[in-house]
Amino acid sequence: MTRRDLILTGAASAAVLNAQTEQKVQRKNRIKQGVCNGVFGREMSFEDRCRHAARLGAHCYDLVRPAQWETVKKYGLLPSVVPGGGRLTDACNDKTLHAALEKEFQANLAAAAKAGIKTVITFSGNRRGKSDEEGLVNCTEILKKVAPIAESEGVTICMELLNSKVDHKDYQCDHTSWGAELCRRVGSPRFKLLYDIYHMQIMEGDIIRTIRENIQYIGHFHTAGNPGRNQFDVTQELSYPAIIKAIIDTGYTGFLSHEYSPTKDVEPLKTLDEMMKICDV
Repeated sequence: MTRRDLILTGAASAAVLNAQTEQKVQRKNRIKQGVCNGVFGREMSFEDRCRHAARLGAHCYDLVRPAQWETVKKYGLLPSVVPGGGRLTDACNDKTLHAALEKEFQANLAAAAKAGIKTVITFSGNRRGKSDEEGLVNCTEILKKVAPIAESEGVTICMELLNSKVDHKDYQCDHTSWGAELCRRVGSPRFKLLYDIYHMQIMEGDIIRTIRENIQYIGHFHTAGNPGRNQFDVTQELSYPAIIKAIIDTGYTGFLSHEYSPTKDVEPLKTLDEMMKICDV
């Protein structure tokens, strides 16, 4: 190694060390917060996103691909709600996909467990004419097959609740009551719901009461302001301090991750700091 190589290697190592030891924002951490890619805008590298997420006090980073897991973990974050089985529009309610989904879940649950990841994501899929009952029957069938795998691997499968009114037309798992009934039918502690506060505000409102009554079926939370799915503030119709306090009061110990898209007139990192402060009750 030449002296030039040695200097460059040392500089690179110092840069990584500085990034990892940069002063961290201190939070109360009564609820463990996380992030999704969208909160950073579009200009920042993935490595810088992880670095800043850790600096701002995040605990997890949602919806990251396997190739990104080691970068996430390098900064002390846990990859979370990683791919489990199916796509948003084509998933558990389609019996023709069950054989492929079973293999997908087997592989992804094993990979998540090996990497120390505790949660994978799945979806109901779009209705395409299926009644609520038909969708429940079909989803229960495949999830009962893969739930024992999740139990043996110690990984929780979370089905995301999404709105079918504005963003995801025809999506079936669009009300908490439907998702909770699916949880009861599957009957596994390793199958729960990803409760997206933004989406459920659009579909049903009554957020705090609904969370309190269904907390046993909720394995993860996502945030965003409504209307607009942007950062949340006094112009929005959701009171996040009250919602977060209600979640904490249930005894929930999982993660709550931010999935809003910052408006163009704000600085993403400053805004993320503000959103995390709002939720740090």
